[in-house]
Amino acid sequence: MNKNTGKTEKSGRKLIYNRKTFSIQEKKTIYIYCGGKNTEPSYFRKFRLANVTISYDGKDPLTLTRQLIKLKKDFDFDEYWIVFDKDEFSDNDFNLAFQLALRNKINVAYSNQAFEYWLLLHFLDHNGSKLDRTDYGPKITKFLSRMGVEYDYKGTKLISESFFEILDSIDPGTGEIRVSQAIERAKKIIDKFDHNNPAQKESSTTVFLLVEELLKYRER
Repeated sequence: MNKNTGKTEKSGRKLIYNRKTFSIQEKKTIYIYCGGKNTEPSYFRKFRLANVTISYDGKDPLTLTRQLIKLKKDFDFDEYWIVFDKDEFSDNDFNLAFQLALRNKINVAYSNQAFEYWLLLHFLDHNGSKLDRTDYGPKITKFLSRMGVEYDYKGTKLISESFFEILDSIDPGTGEIRVSQAIERAKKIIDKFDHNNPAQKESSTTVFLLVEELLKYRER
């Protein structure tokens, strides 16, 4: 187990790390099960947390959820998270996957339409209106290109070290840590929607809930 004892707290909108208030005994073991094989796992692995296990299975949300429910019977983690996208999957299956996960004590980090919407919120204060997922990559690339970083959204879709460092950096335009901005923006958007029908919550993401959890264990 990693010996880091970092914990995040909020002061205003910035994240302040207080290592003395989080004991190693309180550190949870976390299992993250992703529906995507490239973007999501490569992103979460950049947190480099020894208490977190990450795997993926390129299934639709409902199949993915049912698979994790089966896996839980043989696992012994403190907390389980499932990460999936709305994409073009049916509203019924997407909502059912969400409800089934919660009934089985699995936390859900979904994105409607896709995970890249979470990444985009690090750069764009979007209002939650409909935005097709085919627009995410070009918009993200436009922001990154100004900083000399590339994102191969048409190919590997991997989150590089330099990409992650930018997500973790301070936005010179606002003076805020980008990930903190993304969290606040995602929260503001999610509050606009009916929480009983996530398939209709476009555009939105609950990935911020998982990221908030991971930031508790991470040192700067």
